[in-house]
Amino acid sequence: MTQTTSTAPPGAGSPRVARRSSAVRLLVRPEFGSLVGAIAVFAVFYAMAPTFRQATSWSTILYESATIGIMAVAVALLMIGGEFDLSAGVNVIACALFGAMFTYQFTLNVWVGVLAALCFGLVVGFVNGWLLVRTKLPSFLVTLSTFLMLQGLNVAVTKLVTGSTATDKIYDMDGFDSARALFASEFTIGGVDVSIAVVWWLLFVAVATWVLLRTKVGNWIYAAGGDSASARAVGVPVNRVKIALFMLVGAAAWFSGMHLLFAYNTVQSGEGVGNELLYIMAAVIGGCLLTGGYGTAVGAGIGALIYGMTKQGIVYAGWDDNWLMFFVGAMLLLATVINAWVRRQAGRR
Repeated sequence: MTQTTSTAPPGAGSPRVARRSSAVRLLVRPEFGSLVGAIAVFAVFYAMAPTFRQATSWSTILYESATIGIMAVAVALLMIGGEFDLSAGVNVIACALFGAMFTYQFTLNVWVGVLAALCFGLVVGFVNGWLLVRTKLPSFLVTLSTFLMLQGLNVAVTKLVTGSTATDKIYDMDGFDSARALFASEFTIGGVDVSIAVVWWLLFVAVATWVLLRTKVGNWIYAAGGDSASARAVGVPVNRVKIALFMLVGAAAWFSGMHLLFAYNTVQSGEGVGNELLYIMAAVIGGCLLTGGYGTAVGAGIGALIYGMTKQGIVYAGWDDNWLMFFVGAMLLLATVINAWVRRQAGRR
């Protein structure tokens, strides 16, 4: 009688091996650590703050998350591409100031100012990217310089043009209502007012995820951030990808700036400083690496949600809100350590 032997490796096809492989794949997902963190933050404030459980409170939480998350998505893509932008926070304010003053001083339809502000944001992003690829300087130095210049220009030019540190109100100018409907309107769900910014945030996360996972451009972004020399060797236009990513951050700054302008009708020129760190924080908590080539838009969205839950949860729990940045910093450090540990463990399997 002939004995039949199998050439399959030991344990191949077994449910245990399949479950182990699935678990490893889940653990190495960039957003896994942030998802666990989001569940933990939710559980803490759900238990300690009754107000946190209310639908109206979640409208505010989601809005706080969206104001950070819209920018965090673009910043995450830039970080996956191997760079980061310290000028993003003040560029949001610069775009809003430019749009408001351009509209008011020339007595134009508001939409002309909106388009002019878009051009401004894209130019700032292009200059950052172009300087980076031409000078080969680190993005830290290039964008730190832009940050300082924009910070000074925001205040100085606003005072020069308007005579104060804030822009003139434009609520009575042509096109304001339609622009506000697009950038800063609200709608009602179940008796709760929800900002349109939340919808835009979720849409941007979805589009960025599709680009990263389903398009050639997404592959280029990961390749440019992972190993730019190897990427160039296989035909990836690394320089163009990096410039485009900086311009994407500029476009996101424009969108966020337009939301601020039409939500509050005026813009304070000294705002925005420090927000760039919150955008980077959301991306890093979401699994992006400062070294590039790793991360997801979904993770950045979850990182922004963690910030929104923490910021409002502290208020709802009655804690001193001066603790906010301490908790944000602690979560950033913890997320970084956990992500590094999980990747090392997964690499040994």
